Amino acid sequence: MTATIPTQTLPEIIYPDSDGKPMSDNTKQFQLIVKIQGGIDALFKDNENVFVAGDLLWYPVEGDNKTRQSPDIMVVFGRPKGDRGSYKQWVEDNIAPQVVFEIISPGNRMGTIFKLFKFYDNYGVEEYYVYDPDDNELMGWVRNEGKLNYIESMEGWVSPRLEIRFETASGDLEIYRPDGLKFLSYVELSRQMEQAQKKADRLSEKLREMGINPEEV
Repeated sequence: MTATIPTQTLPEIIYPDSDGKPMSDNTKQFQLIVKIQGGIDALFKDNENVFVAGDLLWYPVEGDNKTRQSPDIMVVFGRPKGDRGSYKQWVEDNIAPQVVFEIISPGNRMGTIFKLFKFYDNYGVEEYYVYDPDDNELMGWVRNEGKLNYIESMEGWVSPRLEIRFETASGDLEIYRPDGLKFLSYVELSRQMEQAQKKADRLSEKLREMGINPEEV
């Protein structure tokens, strides 16, 4: 009689969509994260294969749910837009985020930044940017010869991947698109739209005074 050896079923590995940490520690940090994520997303709105996310857990290694990080902003070229609970790299054609941003909060100082740097360096990030809004200090690293190298001067630096330009001379971080337009907050965008609408209304009224129907122009 032959004994039957039971098949051992390995437990399913769960990759949580949350690490239990807040997205930001204060309003300034949150506003910057939203502005940068939204600005980059808008810049690549017509490219379906650029995925931009904020505070999304990234798992680089299949079978390992402990090795993970949630960048404040990450940009992935070569992956489609769309909703995700987390970014599992092996499901995404094994493409690592190429660009990562971290906004420093009072609880995230150099020890934390160093740990993040090691993670991003190990797992293939091409560009890593860190901004401290309290000190208005911007730091950056770009991958060269297989490792992230420190960028000596960030003032006026243009991202090789994103083609956006960084400025801090005003006392705050300002980011400019390749067309020269500046990244704006939702409030700034709303005000800009209101001003444009008022200008259009004045022009329409002037045309009506001249006997011209603006709807026919």
